[in-house]
Amino acid sequence: MTTRQLPFANYQVTIAIDETAARVASDQPFAVLSSAVVGGDLRATRHIVNMHVRKGYASENPENDLRAFAAQLEIAEPFVGMMTAAYTHNARVAIESRDGITVAAIVTAGLSNLTAAGFSAPMQILVGTINTIVLIDAALTDAAMANAIITATEAKTLTLIERAARTRDGDPASGTSTDSIVIAHTRRGEAVRYAGPATVVGHLIARTVRDAMTQSLIARESSL
Repeated sequence: MTTRQLPFANYQVTIAIDETAARVASDQPFAVLSSAVVGGDLRATRHIVNMHVRKGYASENPENDLRAFAAQLEIAEPFVGMMTAAYTHNARVAIESRDGITVAAIVTAGLSNLTAAGFSAPMQILVGTINTIVLIDAALTDAAMANAIITATEAKTLTLIERAARTRDGDPASGTSTDSIVIAHTRRGEAVRYAGPATVVGHLIARTVRDAMTQSLIARESSL
């Protein structure tokens, strides 16, 4: 297992990565917005879990599997949980700071389920995913959190384009059909209203997502 402490003011945040999961634990709650399997309705949490599942994983109750895994980690409170068949030990972390704002991105990248939004037809749900966790030491409005998801997704897609990723039909890939994302912030300081690429926070989000995703893809390729 590898662990890393984040340089967030007044928050003790630990990222832990191994073959079972990439996870975040904080001593204080983050404000969150996510598309996660578990905790997608939460507005605050201290725990974010990206759990590894086997290739070919299929369950009628993935929420129960995530909750059982969280219990093994001794998480006894509401948490945000995602799952991926990508090898979580290939998760990578990128951190950048500017003008008093620090952003960290944790990305796991699986490419077995690539799609092109608007081109690929509805398909069987598979478990190859690009899961992204963005941690921000700042205060974002609800609108800025939604804006952050857009910025992170643009950065993800641009990274795939740069690496010439293609769907099975040969179209440029925009992501996978099961990508998930979590935006979490500390609520520190004055409210940030926008998080597009032209803002400081958006710039940091895009840079860290691209960096972490590129590193994760390189790690994936080297392990094939």
